[in-house]
Amino acid sequence: MYHTTKRLIGACLLIGVAALAAPGFTQASPMAPVRAIPARPIPVHTMPVRGQARTGGMPIVARRVKIHGNGIDHHGGQVMPNKVHTYVIWYGNWAQTPAKQSIITDFLGALAPSPYYAINTSYTNGIGRPLLNVATLAGQTVDNYSQGASNLSDAAIKAVVASAITSGRLPKDASGVYFVLTSSDVTKTGFLTNYCGWHSFAAIRGTSIKFAFVGDPSGPSLTNCASQTVSPNGDAAADAMVSIIAHELEETVTDPQLDAWFDSTGAENGDKCAWSFGATYIAGAALANVHLGARDYLVQQNWLNAAGGSCSLGAS
Repeated sequence: MYHTTKRLIGACLLIGVAALAAPGFTQASPMAPVRAIPARPIPVHTMPVRGQARTGGMPIVARRVKIHGNGIDHHGGQVMPNKVHTYVIWYGNWAQTPAKQSIITDFLGALAPSPYYAINTSYTNGIGRPLLNVATLAGQTVDNYSQGASNLSDAAIKAVVASAITSGRLPKDASGVYFVLTSSDVTKTGFLTNYCGWHSFAAIRGTSIKFAFVGDPSGPSLTNCASQTVSPNGDAAADAMVSIIAHELEETVTDPQLDAWFDSTGAENGDKCAWSFGATYIAGAALANVHLGARDYLVQQNWLNAAGGSCSLGAS
């Protein structure tokens, strides 16, 4: 199961955002758009739903191989070689599901250092410097439907990230990966029918900002983006989101601008192991394969760029 890369051109809306205080978060309120402005293309690398094969070609920039790896090659683009900071933008209505939020934030808080995240250290920048086994959850904010609740575009997701940064609710961080996580009542064009998540980048306030979209797949289409309907943590949709978040994070770190690490078909490291989980064990009534912090998770394997290359759950 693989990702596909697509380029979608949408119209961005200039959105007015009012900051509202909320316990532990900052919050954006919905405002009516005041003027439509042309948008530049947003390069989006998606993770197809289960059962759908990757159909796209190369990532955004086709380049010659600069470093030959193990089933995956470096094409000269930038990676994220320093400590990575993750940020979560809770878009929509998450107030009634704090347990779901905790499953996700506990994962991001315990992800690194770990043998699982250490797989990324098998990748290097253009001069051979390995990536670090370091990533922290650095901030969270709430966005109360600033772009609406129906059929959000890719441009709308970018606008959500830009609003969080320009309003000061989250810092502008070149070493950050900003996750827009939409609640189950929010619909997103292509979500659950074509893909489960994606990652991208854009210039925001003069800095290349890396961001990703992952939606809550709760509902009748859950199994399009979840490998099991039971959960090690009591919420199958939240656990499914965790695996997709892991997928998008590991791809963003190694191919943030879609011109670094990918193979001859355009597949990034997460693509090469999508929906592949390796050895599992029973946790409650569900399957799991990694233990991070106080929780068990079922997380897809990542491509280990060593010893010929393979899907793996960990590296030393």
